[in-house]
Amino acid sequence: MNVDFTHEPLDRISSTVLAVYGFEGRAATGGTVERLPGETRALLEELHASGELSGKSYECTLIHRPPGLAVSKLLVVGAGKQEKFNNAQLRRLAGTAVRHVRARSLHDLAWLLDDKGMDTEAVQAVVEGALVGDYDADRYRTERNSERRIDRLDLASGGANVDTAASAALERGRIIAEAQNFTRDLVNEPSNHLTPSDLARRAEKMAAQFGLECAIFGPDEIRALKMGAFWAVAQGSEEPPKLIVLRYAHPSAADSPWVGLIGKGITFDTGGISIKPSENMHEMKTDMAGGATMLGVMRSIAQLKPRARVMAVVPATENMPSGKAFKPGDVITSMSGKTIEILNTDAEGRLVLADALTYAKQQGCTVLLDAATLTGAVTVALGNITTGVFGWNKEWVNRVLESAAAVGDRMWELPVDDEYRELYKSSIADLANTGGRYGGAITAAMFVGEFAGDTPWVHLDIAGTRWSNEEKPYLAKGPTGHPVRTLVHVLTNLRK
Repeated sequence: MNVDFTHEPLDRISSTVLAVYGFEGRAATGGTVERLPGETRALLEELHASGELSGKSYECTLIHRPPGLAVSKLLVVGAGKQEKFNNAQLRRLAGTAVRHVRARSLHDLAWLLDDKGMDTEAVQAVVEGALVGDYDADRYRTERNSERRIDRLDLASGGANVDTAASAALERGRIIAEAQNFTRDLVNEPSNHLTPSDLARRAEKMAAQFGLECAIFGPDEIRALKMGAFWAVAQGSEEPPKLIVLRYAHPSAADSPWVGLIGKGITFDTGGISIKPSENMHEMKTDMAGGATMLGVMRSIAQLKPRARVMAVVPATENMPSGKAFKPGDVITSMSGKTIEILNTDAEGRLVLADALTYAKQQGCTVLLDAATLTGAVTVALGNITTGVFGWNKEWVNRVLESAAAVGDRMWELPVDDEYRELYKSSIADLANTGGRYGGAITAAMFVGEFAGDTPWVHLDIAGTRWSNEEKPYLAKGPTGHPVRTLVHVLTNLRK
């Protein structure tokens, strides 16, 4: 999709569709409908009076040959209650407009911007919402929705001047949205098309394209590093594991913390010897969503070039049952030296994260942020709407939560109290790899945190939010790309 500004007066905009929004109860007089010519608003007032135009969230009304406009179609998107309106809702409205228009095989759209100055955050939100909305997870269908696409999006200023800050906001929105869609592509890949080696190749190609340092370690290097927890999970698969390491360092960021981004990269999770039920096991191709998230974040950072130092570490492997697989009752030694009793081989994500966190610390990282599809328990607690946030260090937990709020990602902090440590103690090793059924998301997160030690650390359990099982007006069913936006915001605001 090509996105740019247009400065044409409203009555001369030449796009096929002009999109505006109106608020509930004021669908013909509030929002960007206020900027329309009088005769256009008069028609909208008639529709509102008749009940055909309500302004309820995501309601779409497509008007053909609207009076007072050169466009052939006017799309009015319901923005919901005005008191709840923010840039997160604006992002969703832009996505709704794009998906409504593309479903009708129309390929160009103009979005009318607000007249209250050129709000750069609003510009960025519209671009992000539009590009994320113009996505379908249908790559492997022979009859794809290839005709359902938007080729051009014009941001209509209504004749107002666009300054360099607004242009930068457009570009920032494009970079972040494309990175989010890059992550979605990776998460959507079936595991026979995205083995650990394939994921490493994709990371290497992306790094070369955007100028990131990249190192890929295979089985021999992983064993040489004494990554016993990572190797225990990997040894049951015929596919060789890969440790993917990407680095970005701004030349003026010598005084910035080294931020380690650690993403779980299990490209398929059967559960191993503690095998999962067959129902919905196909969804376990998405168990590398944490790793895909970190690759998407690095793709953004490489282009946005914040004054930061960032290293991404993705331990990529499959978790498979075989004669070589690790077993319940085994005791393994992690890279940190801590010993772990295996009670359940389906609690493998925390094992690969343990060694990845240790590696990042040894490489000099002074802050650790990890994302993983770690537990079903977090989905029981928070559903498919909200990501669970855990961490020892309140400053960094708050940074993540504030960034999530700023970009419209829903996150919630869960406790990490010392009493929970009793649940994953082992009688024969330093730790057990599961703490049982109760408080499962908490004990899993705290197990990972044991390997962060005193280093500031935040864990995001994205098991529920990495995928949408239903079509939304603004988002296709399938991978969401959550929480790329949040982590990019954290890394681009380190000095605030």
